Amino acid sequence: MIKPYLYIDKSKGRGRGVYTKEKIPAGTRIETSPVLVLSYNDTEIVDKTHLHNYIFLWGPKETKSCVALGFCSIYNHDYKPNCEYEMDFKEETMSIITLRDIKKGEELFINYNGDVEDTSPLWFDIKKKQTATK
Repeated sequence: MIKPYLYIDKSKGRGRGVYTKEKIPAGTRIETSPVLVLSYNDTEIVDKTHLHNYIFLWGPKETKSCVALGFCSIYNHDYKPNCEYEMDFKEETMSIITLRDIKKGEELFINYNGDVEDTSPLWFDIKKKQTATK
């Protein structure tokens, strides 16, 4: 289920992103999509490909990963996100839920760290720092 008012468009400096054509109240489940669960071994293989940037750690101990279908892998990261994601390991789904009221035309963001308050550097933040110091 993806709410019909969501759409994908260009996001300045970030590739593509997910936007809304309508105002959305806080606490709205705007998407629930299936995931494809990858084993630990498959995750090691995918980590060496471009897909690494689009997978999520999966399982109670995060020993697997998943490819989230729907728009889930298109939401951009922000350390002050307006949405959060919720994983259902039993049903093998991922949901996106708004954290606050969203304005019409606004881009929707999640925190890739999983916890909306986690400001740990991300893998692409680390790469930028490493490149800058070389």
